[in-house]
Amino acid sequence: MRVLIAAQENAWGGMIQQLRETLPDVEFVASAEQAGKSLAGFDALIPTMTQVSESLLHTADRLKLIQQSGAGLERVDIAAARARGIAVANVPTDISGNADSVAELAIWMMLGLARKASEVPQMLADRRLGQPIGLGLKGKTVGLVGLGGIGKALAQRLAAFDMRVTGVKRSVDAEFARRHRLDWLGTMEQLPELLAESDFVVLSLPDNPETHHIIDEPALAKMKPGSFLINVGRGGLIEKGALLAALESGQLAGAGLDVFWQEPPDPQDGLFRHNVIATPHIGGVTDISISGIVAGVCENLRRLRDGEAILNDRS
Repeated sequence: MRVLIAAQENAWGGMIQQLRETLPDVEFVASAEQAGKSLAGFDALIPTMTQVSESLLHTADRLKLIQQSGAGLERVDIAAARARGIAVANVPTDISGNADSVAELAIWMMLGLARKASEVPQMLADRRLGQPIGLGLKGKTVGLVGLGGIGKALAQRLAAFDMRVTGVKRSVDAEFARRHRLDWLGTMEQLPELLAESDFVVLSLPDNPETHHIIDEPALAKMKPGSFLINVGRGGLIEKGALLAALESGQLAGAGLDVFWQEPPDPQDGLFRHNVIATPHIGGVTDISISGIVAGVCENLRRLRDGEAILNDRS
């Protein structure tokens, strides 16, 4: 069985080598360039960030499975795959450890922004003790936009900081709010209320027609002046020009970004001149998450090889 991985050999923290070690009888070919051109000769595709369009699927002559190495499937034309009898599956964040790892990174960003980490090197260089004066998280309000695996992991952890934890999802569920330690839960239509009351807003949604640019100029204007915006979902959730304007005006005190509109981002991007903590899409790149993703991917590849039902089939 041949599997094409849309990444270079050294990508994703050694994950490709772990795949080979777990399934030594499977041939893994790592090539982002190949994945963007032709799927001919492969039984399965691990697409990572590659756009899997209907035209690309027409090049497949024996493909049976598109297995994402995480949760995001927004770049896969699932309907076109279904029409060709190709299963599309992912590894949910809350079973791989990915959600826990991404939540930890988001909290690290919150702490770094609150304690003005960008100013610390200069304070050390100037030998200035007791500066900068930061913000404590205790008693502050955090708004979670997205309450899937990552959002739930965030809610559990942030409650331990004695923060007021709020969130929005498609429907209000009192039992869900109680179980996940939310002080307030609203519908997506109540997003403006969440934005107006939050000191920190954390995005962990997928990017789709319903969520694209969910944070635009009007949404940013509704946010509490001097608040912080963290995005660990997808770059397209935020309108870039509006974010830059909000940082320039001081409407936002800072932002944390692990995802971008174009990846990798331009190091000279004007956003980075402001109080922005940026990371190169590493939210889920930890030993725990990679191990869980490898296990999930390999289980479905084994099932494909052995003719068993695919898990987490989204097609």
